[in-house]
Amino acid sequence: MKVVAAYLLAVLGGNITPSPHDIKAILSSVGAEADDDRIELLVSEVKGKDITELIAAGREKLASVPSGGGAGAAIAVAATAGGGAAAAPAAVESKKEEKVEEKEESDDEDMGLSLFD
Repeated sequence: MKVVAAYLLAVLGGNITPSPHDIKAILSSVGAEADDDRIELLVSEVKGKDITELIAAGREKLASVPSGGGAGAAIAVAATAGGGAAAAPAAVESKKEEKVEEKEESDDEDMGLSLFD
């Protein structure tokens, strides 16, 4: 991922076709180690291609990948299957409330003495 980020930084900096040397220079400037094989692979894969078109194509592919939302559907199916499953969301809410209360109590432990009062 850092190789791709370095490539994109070079492109944003005005270098339309960054070389492996350019990518290594960017990575070494922040103290990151560069794997020559990965750099060569990336440069060979994007050679002669427009980076904006590659990003657009990648965005389209990511749009088709399902992400999140599965838990809500599972709870809805469980709730329709039986009444016992409806208690699960209530238990989760009560645990969240307990955590909030613990934080409030820890604020009072300083007995009102603050460095900024």
